[in-house]
Amino acid sequence: QVQLVESGGGLVQPGGSLRVSCVASGSILSINAMGWYRQAPGKQRELVATIIRVGSTNYADSVKGRFTISRDNVKNTVYLQMNSLKPEDTAVYYCHAQSWSRADYWGQGTQVTVSS
Repeated sequence: QVQLVESGGGLVQPGGSLRVSCVASGSILSINAMGWYRQAPGKQRELVATIIRVGSTNYADSVKGRFTISRDNVKNTVYLQMNSLKPEDTAVYYCHAQSWSRADYWGQGTQVTVSS
């Protein structure tokens, strides 16, 4: 089993920056990919960014060039640096991990609100 705990959400003005973090615990060595998803009110959960253990990353088109995902395998932490934030980035951001056996794990979510 893997447990994921997010932190770092909050309120930020349009154009601002925010970094969210996710610490993994439990069966750490079973984790291959980690990433971030988000869900806005009335919308489906969508992929934001993923990173696999060797460092390859993938981003949603809507965040490319603005968001950066990174991973610290020593601290068992994945980060999402969000720059040039827009109101449409407002959502609950969920940390996700997938094991080598393709089991999925989710954090409890952290709210990010972009508003003036």
